[in-house]
Formats: sequence, C-alpha cells, structure tokens
Amino acid sequence: MAYQHAAAYSDLEQCNLVGCADIVRKNAEAFAEEYDIDDDGVFEDYEEMLATVEPDVVSICTPPATHADLVVGTAESGVVDAIHCEKPMALTWGGAQRMARVCEEEGVQLTFNHMRRFGEPFRVAKQKLDDGVIGDLRRIEYNWGNFYDNGTHAVDMCNYFNDEQSAKWVIGQVDYTEEDVRFGTHNENQVLACWEYENGVYGMAATGPAEAAIEGDWRLTGSDGFMDVHLTDKLAVEVYSRDPDNCEKLAFEAMTPDEATCIDLAIADIVQSLATGQTSELAAENALNATEIIFAGYESARRRGRVDLPLDIEDNPLESMVDDGQLSPVAPVGE
Repeated sequence: MAYQHAAAYSDLEQCNLVGCADIVRKNAEAFAEEYDIDDDGVFEDYEEMLATVEPDVVSICTPPATHADLVVGTAESGVVDAIHCEKPMALTWGGAQRMARVCEEEGVQLTFNHMRRFGEPFRVAKQKLDDGVIGDLRRIEYNWGNFYDNGTHAVDMCNYFNDEQSAKWVIGQVDYTEEDVRFGTHNENQVLACWEYENGVYGMAATGPAEAAIEGDWRLTGSDGFMDVHLTDKLAVEVYSRDPDNCEKLAFEAMTPDEATCIDLAIADIVQSLATGQTSELAAENALNATEIIFAGYESARRRGRVDLPLDIEDNPLESMVDDGQLSPVAPVGE
C-alpha cells in the first residue's frame, strides 16, 4: 500500500516525496530507489525521519496493531499538518479513539484510506439514491468480505450511503472456527450483524456462507424499490422498482477494478482538504463511525446481547475472546 500511496502523491504537482521509514532498512532503501528519494531521506526510525525531514503530510502504511502508536507519535511530534493512515483504524476501539483525540488536540488532519468511496459504482449509486430513484432509504445490506479487514471498507460504505449517520445500537454473532489472521490481526469466518442508525435506517452485514443471502455486494432498499451495487463479479449498479417489469440497469463492465485509481482520488482529496481547510470524506470522524459498528458487533457476540452506543469498551472483543479461550480457532492444515 505504501507504493500505491507514493504513486498517488507523485502524480500531484504540489507534492514531493522527501522521506521514508521502515524498521527493515533494505525495504526502505528499495522504496526510496523506486521513488527517487535521496539517501538522506531513508530511515529505520520514524521519529528520526520526522525530526530530520519535517514533512507536511505523512502516510502510515503499517499493520493495524501499530497504527495507534504511530499516528499519536507522529501527531505529537509537532511537525506534520496531516496524517493519512491505512485501514482498519486500529487494533482496539480505545486505540482508534486515542488517535482521533490526539490529532484533534494537536490540530493535525487525520484521514483513513477508505478509498473505495471514490469508486464509480458507489458514486453512481449514491447519486441515484440522492435523486430518490428508490424513494426513502430504509435498509442497507452488505455481504462482501468480512467484518474487520475489508469489512471496514464495507461498513464505511454503508455509512456513506446513509449520509454519515451514527448507529444507535448493534447486535451481532460470529463464527471463528478456522484461524484467519491478516496483517497480524484476527478476522472472523462468518458474521451476522444488524444495527440501527440515528435516522431509523437499518444496516445489516452477512459474511462467510451467508454471502449468498443477497444478490449484490451491497443492497439498498427504499420505500419505492431497491438497488444492488456490485464490486466483485462485475462493476455495476442495478436499480429495481417495486414493479419487476420496470428495471433500470447501469453497467460498467468496461471499467477495470483498479484500486490504485481510487487511491489516487483519495490522496488528491486529502491533499486538497489540507490546502482548503475543508473536511475530507476520509476524516477520522467518519472512520470512527464505521469502526464503532464493527467493534460493537464483536462486543455483542461477547455479551450475547444487543450493544447500545456509544461503545464503552477499550479492547478488540474478537481478539480478547481468542486470547481468553472463548473462541478457539484452529490453524488451517499446513500452517
């Protein structure tokens, strides 16, 4: 992801890559060679990089468990104006809140790379939703990925469709019988979760075997019809009225699912937001909304009941349930 961030910065006239840090120096050197960063801009220690180079914007592209400390340390350095961090926000709910709080206190713009918001199918779907083609929004469902790693994109997208509303409560259940560790963090095998937003719209997530429950990767149900948004098998938006004979389809079969394109748009957005003082779509406040729903879903499974928000925990309930033996995933054969 660091390479994709760097390519996006390089495409902007107002940006120059001036430094990089990696705890494995040869990795930093390879990165620097790729993007023509001088030898005196290569570091193994990020704090030394900040003090020496004094960058305006820093991208953090490390595993989730490191995000909170790196973001807080970078913000407290007093050097940077903006931090753009990879998703998911943090390993724990407490860590996610700490990142946002410290950056606000330090006056640092904090954003997260939920770049899929800039994908054409999602933009088209949101515009048609705002145009009222399915009436008033009632429910948003997704069945793509999982509930943490790519789930952070999926839940963030649900919030995007519902105008960044916060959730009131979450109820969820998880299955975690086969170990799935991504970037050092546990991810469930299957989740069923439901939540209600402050404006009365409902959200639902079904991952794993339950993915077949809905046709699209996201389904938006309104008072006058529904809309399917496809990302995996095809890039398309399909709009249906209550009358099955009245169907509108907008297909983008020729569009290549190029994540780098969305990252280009995301990086351009955060740089523009910094220049103008406007709030980015990728702001920490929006990322917190998605992260709270995810951790509340895991917390619901731990409590075996509905969780009312705001969420009053500090940890990551899924990680904690594994650590204390409530969940005992078995490593796949061969690992």
